[in-house]
Amino acid sequence: MRLADFWIENDYFNTPLIIFMKLTIKEVARSLDLPSNTLERWVRQGRIPMRRTGNTCMFKKSVLEKWAKNHNLLFLPPERIIENKPEPILENLLPLMKRGGIFYGIKGDDVQSVLLNAVDKIPGLAESQKDQLYEKLIERERLTSTGIGKGIAIPHPRTPLSNAIGHPLITTCFLEKAVNFGAVDDKPVFVLFILLSQSVKGHLHLLSRLAFCMRDDAFVESLKEPPAIDVLCSRIADFEEKLDKRG
Repeated sequence: MRLADFWIENDYFNTPLIIFMKLTIKEVARSLDLPSNTLERWVRQGRIPMRRTGNTCMFKKSVLEKWAKNHNLLFLPPERIIENKPEPILENLLPLMKRGGIFYGIKGDDVQSVLLNAVDKIPGLAESQKDQLYEKLIERERLTSTGIGKGIAIPHPRTPLSNAIGHPLITTCFLEKAVNFGAVDDKPVFVLFILLSQSVKGHLHLLSRLAFCMRDDAFVESLKEPPAIDVLCSRIADFEEKLDKRG
């Protein structure tokens, strides 16, 4: 760690020294295993305990570590990061949706029964894993609804499933009838995109791509009469092509 990485503040009244770390946005993002643009947005929104000056951030290490723990993140100082460690491959929506499957007519009268029936459709999970996943999804819903509005919910566990799944996946479930999820706009949910990832970075990557699709009202409207699998996949591919062109 460089000497310049520390910033010390005190006054003349014998108060204890307050030692701040000073790192670039890129270094802090790597330490939290977050995309740099996500970190920059959180700093602007005041959601993370640090001060930004130009391209550098100042923060108290113990405070940031506590914040990271409360948000299911691990803060790893730059000196502990293994150099040249390969970055995890961030897949796009379409291969994950094909891997997770697209299902229709999922039965249920409430959040619990819908999620129970939806989890049962997820391929590649043993019965014990499905039971554990169901409990994690219910725990997440109790914390706050994953209903994002417009009749859509994106259920996911609070923490990544780093050891429970071999690959990230998205299981799409069209419900037999709309169910009250306590969504942000109070509209009942008619389709679920169950998002399972192995890392926070992967989760945020997929969530941002899903959000890009769901901002299109015409696309959301087209989901109300559940499209055939090939039609839905084609529409998702078109959205991702637009997103990739934007850079």
